Amino acid sequence: MTEDTLSLAADFPALSHDEWTVLVDKALKGASFEKKMVTKTHEGFSIQPLYTRQDWPTDGDPSGFPGGAPFTRGATANGPLPSGWDIRQEHAHPDPTAANKQILTDLEKGANSITLRLDMAGRVGLDGDSEAAAEIAGWDGVMVSSVEDLDTALSGVVLDGAVVSLDAGAGFEAAAALMVALWKKRGVDPSKAMVAFDADPLGTLATIGALPMSTARALERLGALAVLTGATYPKATAVKVDGAPYHDAGANESQTLAAALATGVAYLRTMEAAGMDLGSAARQIVFSLPLDSDFFMGIAKLRAARQLWGRILEACGVDEADRAMRLRATTARRILTRRDPWVNMLRTTVTCFAGAVGGADSVSVAPFDAALGVSTDFARRIARNVQIVLMEESNLGRVIDPAGGSWYVETLTDRLAREAWSEFQRIEEEDGIVAALESGSLAARIAETWESRRAAIGKRKDPLTGVSEFPNLGEALVETLPVDRDALVKAATGRLATSRASAKGVVDFATAVDAAGRGATLGGLTTALSDGVAAQVTVLAAHDLAEDFEALRDASDLWKEKRGQRPSIFLANLGPVAQYTARATFAKNLFEAGGVEGLPGAGAISAEDCAAAFKDSGATVAVICSSDGLYAEMAESVAQALKAAGATKLYQAGAPGEAKNALTAAGVDAFIHVGCDVLGTLTDLHAHLGLTVEG
Repeated sequence: MTEDTLSLAADFPALSHDEWTVLVDKALKGASFEKKMVTKTHEGFSIQPLYTRQDWPTDGDPSGFPGGAPFTRGATANGPLPSGWDIRQEHAHPDPTAANKQILTDLEKGANSITLRLDMAGRVGLDGDSEAAAEIAGWDGVMVSSVEDLDTALSGVVLDGAVVSLDAGAGFEAAAALMVALWKKRGVDPSKAMVAFDADPLGTLATIGALPMSTARALERLGALAVLTGATYPKATAVKVDGAPYHDAGANESQTLAAALATGVAYLRTMEAAGMDLGSAARQIVFSLPLDSDFFMGIAKLRAARQLWGRILEACGVDEADRAMRLRATTARRILTRRDPWVNMLRTTVTCFAGAVGGADSVSVAPFDAALGVSTDFARRIARNVQIVLMEESNLGRVIDPAGGSWYVETLTDRLAREAWSEFQRIEEEDGIVAALESGSLAARIAETWESRRAAIGKRKDPLTGVSEFPNLGEALVETLPVDRDALVKAATGRLATSRASAKGVVDFATAVDAAGRGATLGGLTTALSDGVAAQVTVLAAHDLAEDFEALRDASDLWKEKRGQRPSIFLANLGPVAQYTARATFAKNLFEAGGVEGLPGAGAISAEDCAAAFKDSGATVAVICSSDGLYAEMAESVAQALKAAGATKLYQAGAPGEAKNALTAAGVDAFIHVGCDVLGTLTDLHAHLGLTVEG
């Protein structure tokens, strides 16, 4: 064997950044470097195509080491080692018995912990049999109103062996009381019980726009719960800061981080006012951050979050040992699509990857069918196994902060942290998150950001695979679990009628626990703990990234249901296959994203042939597809012939350039091309054809 060192780099001359730029400019052939090579983010900064050591200072290691300030690289010195991150799955089947079956399956087959999401009624502090809950009972969560319901949902779960996270919204204290009453019923040692009470009234206020008590009262109850938890339940946490209300409403990543940080500061102040030192208060908070499909941004988001929270706690005088952020990563609900939902498997894999690489303590992956209804066992199994494959087969948890040192990731983390800090300071200048929610200023900024993102989605600058691009009009319907909510409400009403006890005399958490043990319900306890003054703010309405395109597909489905076929557009292909294929494929893809089926022509060699084929197709609108050369020869005559044959609206695929006026005069109504307003084009075509979501 030779002992010569193989050095490939020595065989090539070193290249400077300036020399590389010259080569790129040559390859671009005069096109703008900024337009072609630099990506603009919704956070307001530019992503360069190449990062080098000049972009990130390595002297002194600014990101530090895992487990130490500034905590960019992780909250603990050993990161996810040796056992990996916490695999946490959310449960929202409205039937407590069915939810229990799913919970046990998850825990037996790879999940380490669970989130129990109460239904909408519970999350606004109502019982399932309440008249006020008639339209929301059993929606988007488990119907839990009593200790018996909670016992059913958690039957067989070892409460001192797996963390149970309670997503109870405005009913957070009542749900916590039910849980403690359940511990007493089962004889669970409170010092060993593992739970996250997840009190987050400000997140609930932002999401729903209201609380069943004043904001001041809700914060007071949060403070009291945190004090009790810190003193009595060493393996529990009381408070959650959820970034989802802002992210779901359309916020960019810096706005999401800023709102979460401002909420965290508000909760710190609340707990300090309740008598806790800030170090103990910080240990009661768990942050939950949703991740999109951009895994680089997701990694940077988690790293920046830890860095910023550590900075805040440092400014508050908190010891370094208590500055580490407890961090959950979840699949962002807004990225899940109803159309071609199988693609959601890929999206959720990306979010899990980002959560793991970004150093989340726990990761929750949504089932691919979550946007369609109550998830099937198959969908839940895939979601669970995504995490197991990435952890155990891909060994993703074997290296601490694997993205650390990447010039791109470090630079992106730093830039995102700076932008988020500026937005955080802005919220604080507005007197904090409560004032920003009450004034509507934060909602207005997020709405502005959403409209910018919505426009980018509409132009397919932000593509959605299977929805705005590469749609499948023949996709099979994905079935979710059938749920008879009327029957579940009736059953809940019967249970509560025989077991409900009064919440009279409930004035604090201890009396709430006693009352819950006697049969007091979540709704009764929430009312008893309220001051009777409902808080109201501008609601942060949730958006799905695909909502506009999916609304067009809904209208197309209704059209097909009533008429037996989809609305269609004739692809007026000109010349040989090689001449029209590229633009015909582009056009078909574009129009079918709106549910308008593309009917391909065979490749006409004359205007008359094209017009005859159009008539035979049965379509009333058409799009001309071919090469620039054939456009110059045939487009005007073909346009005239198609209009004469009855085309009520005519498009041409490709930017028209200097020929636009002549083509318009010949009958072309609009042009479709890369960068055009696809959503606007499709919406206009729907209006022209008479399609509406209502049919």
